[in-house]
Amino acid sequence: MSQTNKELSIFKIWLLAIRPKTLPAATGPVVVGTAIAFGEHAFRFGPAFAALLAALLLQIGSNLANDVFDYKKGTDTKERTGPLRVTQAGLLKPAQVMAGMWTVFALAFLIGLYLIWLGGWPVLAIGLLSIASAIAYTGGPFPLGYHGLGELFVFIFFGPVAVCGTYYVQALNVSTLAWWASIPVGLLTTAILVVNNIRDLENDKKAGKKTLAVRLGQSATQAEFLFLLTVSYAIPLFLWLSSQTSPWILICWLSLPLARQLNRDIRTKKGAPLNATLAGTARLELFFSILFSIGYLLEKLF
Repeated sequence: MSQTNKELSIFKIWLLAIRPKTLPAATGPVVVGTAIAFGEHAFRFGPAFAALLAALLLQIGSNLANDVFDYKKGTDTKERTGPLRVTQAGLLKPAQVMAGMWTVFALAFLIGLYLIWLGGWPVLAIGLLSIASAIAYTGGPFPLGYHGLGELFVFIFFGPVAVCGTYYVQALNVSTLAWWASIPVGLLTTAILVVNNIRDLENDKKAGKKTLAVRLGQSATQAEFLFLLTVSYAIPLFLWLSSQTSPWILICWLSLPLARQLNRDIRTKKGAPLNATLAGTARLELFFSILFSIGYLLEKLF
């Protein structure tokens, strides 16, 4: 271990491992699901707070799983341009990261027991599938991220599952609006992964990791990013024009300048500079989610 590594405290090392900049991806869906529950007179603080804690823990567990499983598969090398991975850097042993991963998932499951008590077997199914997919993204005999399925599963679990699940544990049903609202949130979270895969495209190709970016190529993946953003901003317009919400919902368009900047970045930057774009896309997802929620709630006030 290098002198620099020795100087890092154990707290800072684990902070690197959990990757706090990715946590907005878990927060946005809960914000939207809770806002819709509030607007439809179904808000309950306990389930909403528990859903937030469980979502954050699942994201942290997924980050730890990616760290250790990518290392074990040989994907993380010295050529990697993404943020520091603690296992590859020798800051933590694989066994330590694995233990941390299982501890975090166990905590998520404990919180989930309360939500299962409220919502029954659908919540149990969602929880178990969420943990399984978080591990299977880079682990197991058929890692989803290594076969171009990462975007699909991120959309499903950070969109419909997270938003509608948050709504469900409060209302014990799922409204049509909750389903529609889950789409842009899921797409914007998927856009975070797209930035990650464009940044790592060449390294993943060398390592035999067949992400969707590797399969499609850089230009098509850049187009995919723009498509995800475009549909995300089109959904609120559709909700207004179809009379499902009021024009207040378009307040989320205040985040468009950030979206345009990120789209420029992904077409002009390569490698390590895309780390800032990755963090910016996570901020966009949270910013959009908050503004979408505010716009929806303003409709109820005026």
